[in-house]
Amino acid sequence: MASQLEHTPELWVPLFLFFLLIYLLTLCGNLLILLAVARECRLHKPMYWFLCHLSFLDMTVSTVVVPKVVAGFLPGGGAISFHGCMAQLFFFHFLGCTECFLYMVMPCDRFLAICKPLRYSVIMNRRACLCLAAGTWLGGSLNSTMQTVLTFRLSYGRDTQLVCGDTALNELVTSMDIGFLAVTFFLLILRSYIYIGLAILRICSAEGKCRAFSTCMAHITVVVTYHVPLVFIYLRPGSQHPLDGVVAVFCTTVTPLLNPLIYTLRNKEMKAALLRLWGRKVSGPEP
Repeated sequence: MASQLEHTPELWVPLFLFFLLIYLLTLCGNLLILLAVARECRLHKPMYWFLCHLSFLDMTVSTVVVPKVVAGFLPGGGAISFHGCMAQLFFFHFLGCTECFLYMVMPCDRFLAICKPLRYSVIMNRRACLCLAAGTWLGGSLNSTMQTVLTFRLSYGRDTQLVCGDTALNELVTSMDIGFLAVTFFLLILRSYIYIGLAILRICSAEGKCRAFSTCMAHITVVVTYHVPLVFIYLRPGSQHPLDGVVAVFCTTVTPLLNPLIYTLRNKEMKAALLRLWGRKVSGPEP
């Protein structure tokens, strides 16, 4: 990104500070969620277990991308080695795909909690949570390996930006793989929340409806901010529109920062746990 702004050096310092601030806030926000869940026994539930995985993924995805972007605004900091590029690509796909799979698992947890409350603790036991979490990481690893192998099977010139080969297969596979996964998962998640919404409407208590709706809306908001940019980018292969770069930056820098804000602002248990983490007295968790 910094190389694209080489003709506007007056923006380098503000952008350097901007991305550095976003990165530090992302680390702090997600780390606070991890610490709050670890310290609070009342948050040792499947929903917060998966939220911890999401926070860890947000921190690591941001760490893979943003520090290099920040370094790009410093003198001599824009270059990356071939092997460094390979490692960054692998981990970016690995963590991003794992997060995509995790977004599919989280509504399943909410579906069981709201639609099958009497069987929830039996179905979503410790072993089931571990298997689901492991499955997301395994799926991300396999997907990333395929994407990395396809990318670096090509021949490169002395400048790694120049590919000496036909990239049509790579573009097709990337669009079909990531684009198809993003669209399919997004539709499946919406389908899950339709059933969840119908179940919420059958709840007699107005307070119960409000609580369930608030929890689900937090996840829906996060899913939309994650999947819509992915669909925009990967279903338009070969596009050179300037907006593509803005959307890509949003995915890798802003979204990891928004997730902790969305979940903490819409969840009374998380807000209470964070306040207790800072030593403040709170009346208790969400009734």
